[in-house]
Amino acid sequence: MTTVIKAPGEAAAEKRSAATGQPRGKNKSGSDGMVLNVFSHGFLAVWGILIVLPLIWLVLGSFKTDVQIGSSALSWPSNWHFDAFGRAWDKGIGDYFANTLIVMVFSVPLTMLLGSMAAYVLARYPFWGNRPIYYFFVSGAMFPVFLALVPLFFMVKRLDMLNSYQGLILVYVAYSMPFTVFFMHSFFRTLPTAVHEAAVIDGASHTRIFFQVMLPMAKPGLISVGIFNVLGQWNQYILPSVLMQPQTGSDPERYMLTQGLIQLQYQMGYETDLPVLFAGVTIAMIPMLVVYLSFQRQIQAGLTSATLK
Repeated sequence: MTTVIKAPGEAAAEKRSAATGQPRGKNKSGSDGMVLNVFSHGFLAVWGILIVLPLIWLVLGSFKTDVQIGSSALSWPSNWHFDAFGRAWDKGIGDYFANTLIVMVFSVPLTMLLGSMAAYVLARYPFWGNRPIYYFFVSGAMFPVFLALVPLFFMVKRLDMLNSYQGLILVYVAYSMPFTVFFMHSFFRTLPTAVHEAAVIDGASHTRIFFQVMLPMAKPGLISVGIFNVLGQWNQYILPSVLMQPQTGSDPERYMLTQGLIQLQYQMGYETDLPVLFAGVTIAMIPMLVVYLSFQRQIQAGLTSATLK
């Protein structure tokens, strides 16, 4: 007779399989993971459809006529009419587009520069009051912007910056600082300390270390938070609506793109010209789609690099 000696782990597995009535080596983890994958992929598919279908409907509507839009929502245009884009541009979309670009050319770089500098100091230099200052920045992201509209309006008015590019630029910078500091603070903490110490030993100043050593190493994080700031400031509506209104009859209109789309709807009055409105929204949407699709991999790398280091 041959005696088979079993390992303790194997014997325990046989006891568990005998107690549960399931074959050894088979459990519910595989099936549970499959069910979870099917559910998650199904949810993402439904979410993608809910996002893509309105965009397709919007873009197709800009090439149609009013009759075609009213008759069938998702049908292809019988004739591809491009004149709606020209009418939308002539009705002010071009000016609104230029105003938005002027503001963002200054607001986004200033936000990135000041936010990165503040986050770097708070992340790499311990000093008295470090944590309270950090929490003060982060707390700005916890309050809705609606709570600050009235005092913000009077503050900008006292500075005589209502309906001015510089006033909106400063507000955009202050509005985007909390998230920028929060994101870059976490990213700067993951950078290796040895590189910073080597630069200090070589005699580099704090300013040189920041701009020539640490900031290039934080490039993935800068790209990610920069894209988020571009998207947030481009789609901002409530702040321009409060701060960019003409104050006198001679004060020029400096509407942002989001305001311009509402103005375009108001200009129609009782006249129905939905293709123009659809074309205006398409013009406002295309730059952000191009920016996001162009830097999609950099955004993912910036969001995951902090957790992988």
